[in-house]
Amino acid sequence: MWSRSVAPIMNPRIKVDVWSDIACPWCYIGKRRLEQAIALTAADVDVEYHSFELAPDTPHDFEGPIADFFAERKGVSPAQAEQMFAQVTQIAAGEDLAFDYPAIRHTKTLKAHELLHHAKAKGVQYEMKERLLQAYFTEGVPVGRLDELVRLAEEVGLDGAEVRAVLESGGHADDVAADMAQARAYGINGVPFFVIDGRYGVSGAQEPTVLASVFAQALAERSSLVTPEATSGAGHDHTHDHDGDHAHDAADDLCADGSCALPSR
Repeated sequence: MWSRSVAPIMNPRIKVDVWSDIACPWCYIGKRRLEQAIALTAADVDVEYHSFELAPDTPHDFEGPIADFFAERKGVSPAQAEQMFAQVTQIAAGEDLAFDYPAIRHTKTLKAHELLHHAKAKGVQYEMKERLLQAYFTEGVPVGRLDELVRLAEEVGLDGAEVRAVLESGGHADDVAADMAQARAYGINGVPFFVIDGRYGVSGAQEPTVLASVFAQALAERSSLVTPEATSGAGHDHTHDHDGDHAHDAADDLCADGSCALPSR
């Protein structure tokens, strides 16, 4: 869990649970916007990342350009996929992120999620999440390969031998499955998805001011607690005033407008 104190010690704390994947451009963009929202908030904010595999049936190492993978899954042409990538790359650049889609080595992300659970147990989940996203989107690292995951883990201070043993044993596979089960219980079918203070659900990589406003409302309404299970999805949806949100269904463009949705087949 990552914590950032942006105000005096007596200020209240907010918990933000984030469901996201590694192979999800809006999850990286959303991470940057969340950081900006925290900077706008007069509270201490704890962030915990939860696993969400957008395409659990992805091959361990997909052979070919990532545009071909998305074209196959969504029934669009590679050219249309490339156009989508160009648009999201431009948006990412506005958040000081340098996406390099031609270099991306698409892969199954299960082991990367297991690594994030191990990193959480060691107190460096936030750093590990950043390193994995950076490696995937800007460096062309195949983040499904054990050797690469061990190397990245060592870069954030984890013990490489311990990481290798944990990943080889699948010691955190049940934790990943539990995160996915909780996502289904909340009605989450696209990421990023933010659950704020256990009460408010926000779908998609919203602007920092939107997230900050939900932080403020959560603080203001703590006297009338509402659990995520008590409402549709994860608490109150502040994304589009219940007229829809950025989490797409199968008919929408994958990763096209603020979040990445489960792919159609």
